[in-house]
Amino acid sequence: MHWNIVAECISEINLIIIWFYSRKSNLVPSLRNRLFQFCFFVTFCAMSFNIASTVMIAYPEKFPCFLTWLVTTVYFVATPLMGMAYFFYTLAAVFENKGNTMKIIIWTSLPGTVYFLLVIMNLFSNVLFSICPDGTYTRGPLISVTYIIFYLYGVAAMAVVVIWRKYMEPAIRRILVIFPMIALLVIIVQQLYPTVILSGSAATCALLIIYLYLQNKQNSVDYLTGLPNRQEFLKMIELLIRKSKYFNITVLSLRGFKRINDTYGQHNGDLFLQEIASYLKSISEPHCLYRFGGDEFVILSYGPFDASMSHNVKKLEQRMQQPWISGENSCVIPAVIGVVGYPECANTAEDLISGIEYAVSMAKAASDTNVYYCGHEMLASLRRRRKIVEILEENLKNNSFSVYYQPIISTATGKYTVAESLLRIPDSPLGPLFPNEFIPVAEETGMIVEITYQILDKVCKFVNRLSENGIEFDGVHVNFSGQQFSQIGLAEKVEGIIEANHTPFSKIKIEITESILADNAETVEEFALEMQQRGILIELDDFGTGYSNIVSVMNTPLDTVKLDKSLVWSAMEKKETAAMVKSLSTVFHEMGLQVLAEGVENAQQEAFVKSCGIDYIQGFYFAKPLPEEEAFAFIRNAQAKQEMIRGIQP
Repeated sequence: MHWNIVAECISEINLIIIWFYSRKSNLVPSLRNRLFQFCFFVTFCAMSFNIASTVMIAYPEKFPCFLTWLVTTVYFVATPLMGMAYFFYTLAAVFENKGNTMKIIIWTSLPGTVYFLLVIMNLFSNVLFSICPDGTYTRGPLISVTYIIFYLYGVAAMAVVVIWRKYMEPAIRRILVIFPMIALLVIIVQQLYPTVILSGSAATCALLIIYLYLQNKQNSVDYLTGLPNRQEFLKMIELLIRKSKYFNITVLSLRGFKRINDTYGQHNGDLFLQEIASYLKSISEPHCLYRFGGDEFVILSYGPFDASMSHNVKKLEQRMQQPWISGENSCVIPAVIGVVGYPECANTAEDLISGIEYAVSMAKAASDTNVYYCGHEMLASLRRRRKIVEILEENLKNNSFSVYYQPIISTATGKYTVAESLLRIPDSPLGPLFPNEFIPVAEETGMIVEITYQILDKVCKFVNRLSENGIEFDGVHVNFSGQQFSQIGLAEKVEGIIEANHTPFSKIKIEITESILADNAETVEEFALEMQQRGILIELDDFGTGYSNIVSVMNTPLDTVKLDKSLVWSAMEKKETAAMVKSLSTVFHEMGLQVLAEGVENAQQEAFVKSCGIDYIQGFYFAKPLPEEEAFAFIRNAQAKQEMIRGIQP
């Protein structure tokens, strides 16, 4: 019999080409990547021994019979087991990171093991093939088992994908079904034309599909720096965690790199990144370096954190304080460093990633250091922050935030005619939460916007309740966050909530801080003008904390300026501050503004602010923030008491 091995020879060349391009792909030594290389090895052996066996059988006079037997036996082992190798790869792709893949592989290797024993027994039984002393090749009665094993594993691969499809993305699912299907079709063609050898071609087609769509270097390597990307990093730490290997993660995050691109251009910005990547590569070896994000790099160091790693971090910090040179351009690129270790600091991939991101954010927020080491305390703080986010989300969903009210007294009438609304969470799974902890979280997550709208709605209902009970009240102050002013249609939303409650616009006073005015001066001015036209008043909160000045107050249509408590407290100790407070009160009054002093906690402070001509006083000396029911009772009783006093006066 004469065989056509042209397709097999061409396929082996193609296989070598695929291997050449794929050898640097997916550097993570995961089971899936190792099995991909195993598929290459088995396929190459099967094709090589197939070609060699065919040549030896075609020219028996040129080769010893025992050598032809040996080569053909290896071919019979390798060829059908290609199907098993590809089936194992499918298992690894489907159950990646599930932890039980090796057990499944061991059990499903039983048919292949039985077939291997059958090939060994063929040396004595000739049930698969035989080669006579004259070199004549004869097929055995069980030759069909060779194809059955290939079909079995091919069908099994497709069945695994169909049954466990929920574990995979649709694109990956399609690929894992297509490549064994193509291989099976090619083998069927070979059975129809037994003189044309196509088994290697089938395997090469399957490998090409796997490489292009699942193992492609472009899926794992950053195109700009040539470094493994974030996905490869995540795969590697998951693998190390499963193996319980000690390692440390050092993240270098560049500060304000957009400014570099804006100043020097995108092309030069890329060159700077390549320079930094090259330097990091030189100091990270033999450890692994990854591009974690657009302006972030990760060094993955093996072993526990020691003095040498601490030295490298210090060395990196010092280098980032020096200029980088690219062509004719030179600049210092500020950066921060976050470090987290496994298992000392965290023992899950999620906690590790959260830890390094949190460490980087803390380093960026700090003014005294560029390096943050993430330890148990920081992770505990991060977990608490996550819980606070959940609590905020739950309260927002259920509209269950508590609003406290701090009554404010008028120095002219001695009545509590206004109050400030204050957001509180007195009860939660973490116990009482204080504003200085949960307000920043609400602002960082953006939830503060909807929370403020809910507070405004509750305030409107409280104002209406006071009015319905005949209580004389001028209105309630509502605090607005800076994020509120980044919202489209803010004025319409505010007006809509007040109108929906049928609350007089004049009963609502919106408080904004100096920092909001400084950061959003034009937007705030436009909003204040629109609110003023509807009768909604604007108050500038915390004046004196350093963000604002008299000019910004003059340019914004305000009704009231609230002096920060630090000014009141300082005035008790420094006559210069006392003189300034008196002057500010005079200036604001001449501008037609009312003045409110907060933080009044004793009689001396009360006497001082009254001597300054302050219009309203807010502080614990008069009233603390109270839950709605207590605030309602306090205001009602205070006004009733005043009416009683007024009634008995001559």
